[in-house]
Amino acid sequence: MEPAILVSDLTKSFRMGRGDAAFTAVDHISFAVQRGEIFGFVGPNGAGKTTTIRMLLGLMRPTSGQAIVLGHRLPDEAKAVHARTGYMSQMFTLYDDLTPIENIRFYGQVYGLSRQELRRRQAETIAIARLTGSEHELTANLSGGWRQRLALGCAIIHDPELIFVDEPTAGVDPASRRDFWELMYQLARHGTTILVTTHYMDEAELCQRLGFINRGQLVALGTPEELKVRQMLWGQVLEIECNQPEGAMRVLRAAIAARRLEVCDLAFYGVQIRVVVPRSAATSALIEGLLADAGIVIHRMDWTVPSLEDIFMAKMREAPVLS
Repeated sequence: MEPAILVSDLTKSFRMGRGDAAFTAVDHISFAVQRGEIFGFVGPNGAGKTTTIRMLLGLMRPTSGQAIVLGHRLPDEAKAVHARTGYMSQMFTLYDDLTPIENIRFYGQVYGLSRQELRRRQAETIAIARLTGSEHELTANLSGGWRQRLALGCAIIHDPELIFVDEPTAGVDPASRRDFWELMYQLARHGTTILVTTHYMDEAELCQRLGFINRGQLVALGTPEELKVRQMLWGQVLEIECNQPEGAMRVLRAAIAARRLEVCDLAFYGVQIRVVVPRSAATSALIEGLLADAGIVIHRMDWTVPSLEDIFMAKMREAPVLS
C-alpha cells in the first residue's frame, strides 16, 4: 500500500532580505509515514517541524524536493489534500466566545459537510473528544486539556484520513496529556494516520515511529526500539551516582579535555551522571579510578539501556547526519 506521506529531499530556504544569505529551515529531508501509523516528529523549537507540516499541507511551496500526501503531489494538488486531511495547530485557533458545539458546527461548514452529515459528525465528535456535558459551555471557560480535545475534534469533524497535530499538549497538565494521547490512539485504531510534533520524550515513546529533526535536517529515523538498539551499538550508557555529582562532572570533563578519557557523550540526568562510552571494563575502571583519585565516593555505577532522552540529547549535539 502506498504510504500516507512520502517525502524526498524536501527543502525550504528563506532569504530574509536583499543580499542576505539564504536560511535553510528544512534541509533535504526524506521519510515516509505508513497508513494508520502514529509518526512522531521530534525536535527543539526552530528545528523545522512546523515548516515541514506547512509544506505537507500545501500551504508553503518547497524550495526543492518532493512531497506526496495521500497520493497527491504538493503543492499543485493541495486542494485535494485539504479535503482529506485535518490540521491541529500548536496555537489554539478556535473561537472562545462560541460553545464547543458551535465551534464544531462552524468547522464542519468550512469543510463543506451537508446538514445531515454535520448532525451525525458533530454528535460523534463530541463523544470522541469526551466533551459530552460541556458542549454548550463557552469555550473560554474550558480547561486547557478540554480545549485541546475540542481543537482536535474540530480537526477531525470531516473524518479525515490523515491529521497533522502540531505540539498538541504544550502547557497542558500530565493527566490531560494522557487523555489526549488515548484519544489519538483511538483514532489510529480506526485507521487514521497521525503525524504529531512534540518535544516531550514520554510522548515520543508513544509513537510507532519517530523522526528526530535538528537544524532542519533529519538526524534519526526509526521505531523507539530501533533507535535504542542503534544507540547501544554506538555506545553504551554508564550511569553514575556519587556524593559529589558536580565535582565528578568537572573531573570527567578535565579527563576528556586532556584526552585521558574517550566518551561519546556526558550529561547530567537529574542528580545522576550519564556517560555514553564504548562498552568496556577498561573504560568503567578508568572512570572509577579518576573519581576515586579526586576523593569522590561512588554509590552506584551501572550500565543501563539508553532512554529516548539520552538518544535525543546525543543527536542534538551531533552534526546533523541521518543514522
